[in-house]
Amino acid sequence: MSHPVMFSEDDPGLSRLRELCLSFPGAEEFVSHGRPNFRTKKIFASFGGSEKLRPGEHRQVPSACMIKVDPSELPALDEDDRFFVPSYVGPYGWRATDLAQPEVDWDEVAELVDASYRLTAPKALVKKLDARH
Repeated sequence: MSHPVMFSEDDPGLSRLRELCLSFPGAEEFVSHGRPNFRTKKIFASFGGSEKLRPGEHRQVPSACMIKVDPSELPALDEDDRFFVPSYVGPYGWRATDLAQPEVDWDEVAELVDASYRLTAPKALVKKLDARH
């Protein structure tokens, strides 16, 4: 049984996130559970998700950008109201921000996606990324 599509191709947040994610060496996009994901060998960013509010209750965030975060960075993001712990993957070091917010800091999103890529991508691809700079 396949999941229904849970995103809109014309979402401006998805367009910018897609452009950013696909600029990384070896990155590809695929749809899983009805949402766009970006990976090399492992997923480093996802578009759309939810936040668990209390047992049995979730808040859908269709324009969420979910990224893997270095454990040392989690406390800072957890204190920032722009970020939330996404359902299911939050306990594994993932955090999310809503790209539909009025004042999205795209430089910060780019830094977070870069860090997530570096945590999940094979070393050879990280070397390719570093060689670009």
